[in-house]
Amino acid sequence: MTVRVGVIGAGMIGQDHIRRLTDVVTGAQVTAVTDIDQARAAEVAARVGATVFPAGSDLIASPDVDAVLVTSWGPTHAEHVLNAIAAGKPVFCEKPLATTAEDCLRIVEAERAHGRRLVQVGFMRRFDAGYRQMKEVITSGSLGAPLIVHCAHRNPTVPESYTSVMAAQDTAVHEIDVLRWLLDDEIVSAQVITPRATSQRFGHLKDPQLMYFETANGVRIDLEVFVNCQYGYDIQCETVGEAGLVRLPDPAAVAVRTAGQHGTAVLQDWKGRFADAFDTEFREWVASVEAGTEPTGPSAWDGYAATVITDAAVRSLDSDGTVVTVDMKPRPALYGGTA
Repeated sequence: MTVRVGVIGAGMIGQDHIRRLTDVVTGAQVTAVTDIDQARAAEVAARVGATVFPAGSDLIASPDVDAVLVTSWGPTHAEHVLNAIAAGKPVFCEKPLATTAEDCLRIVEAERAHGRRLVQVGFMRRFDAGYRQMKEVITSGSLGAPLIVHCAHRNPTVPESYTSVMAAQDTAVHEIDVLRWLLDDEIVSAQVITPRATSQRFGHLKDPQLMYFETANGVRIDLEVFVNCQYGYDIQCETVGEAGLVRLPDPAAVAVRTAGQHGTAVLQDWKGRFADAFDTEFREWVASVEAGTEPTGPSAWDGYAATVITDAAVRSLDSDGTVVTVDMKPRPALYGGTA
């Protein structure tokens, strides 16, 4: 069976996923495309022989679409995901699942009413080989109980349109999701502190930011978000347990000795760092759709949790570093909870 995928949103990330589904992942075919810019949709669709639809609702309703990929502007995600659930079609939604916790809960409730999982959210770090190895070590118990996690998320630069709240909502959200998964634990509080600001930022931006989280089991997490570090794209993660620690490996790179120096190159963007993770993410999603099974990646509940936690971080930032309690609803049984 070839999974016929309809893509809503033909911007940069949408086009990259269309390339991935067409040239990298087997078992999938992009059969439909729509975008608010119909000319762009037509151009992208022509490359892969897909049909252009005037709107997301029309694409979802098409009998030539088995599964839906949402890569449109964030505030439109909830509408498209809800329409896909109503149509009974699996839907992969790039983060955020929705821009408000209320809309995330609408999606959760719609999926619960449907009776099985249809939604997967695009948190690709769970598919990175290094993070998966860390998960195996932590789950094995060989380190004892996790106590502390140290993280850093650094970008060389960001555009002027990047705002201070995006440090939580667009950047730290990846750590928030992957740490919930790594620790199998829920984040219950958030605090954001701003140290001395770098002179390399745009004037409106608070950068860097130090984020502190506590989990239900008492694990303390510190996360440095520094989006104008200048030197490259650098993702670090170290979990300290009672009997040892596990550290995320740096990407493989040759070591060069020349002119009296010894060093390795630093990647400059997220595409290079997580290309393999994106490929694995879509291979596994397409395989689940083809098999008719529920997706195994991040769920609608994970999308809701990430939104609630980033909301708490933004409130802390806006209140000059106050510790903010994460106000999360009970997890429904559909997602492994008891409610």
